[in-house]
Amino acid sequence: MPFLTLQIAKGHSVDKKRELAQALTATLVEVLGTKPEWVTIHIDEFERENWSVGGTLHVDKPAGKHAETQPVA
Repeated sequence: MPFLTLQIAKGHSVDKKRELAQALTATLVEVLGTKPEWVTIHIDEFERENWSVGGTLHVDKPAGKHAETQPVA
C-alpha cells in the first residue's frame, strides 16, 4: 500500500493536481504492480516565501515556467 507525500509550491490549479495524482498513481501501479485503490498521495503545498535556493527566496524571483500564478510579494 504505497503512500506518497509530494511537496510543491502553492499556485497550481486543482485540475493540475488532479492530473498529477492520476499520473503518479499510474506510475506506481506500473512500477510496483500495486492496485490504484491502494495508492495514497498527499500533496503538501508551501508558500514561495518559505522556499529559498542559493540564498534567494522564490517569492523574490520571477515566476518560472512551472508556476501557474505570479509570486506574491
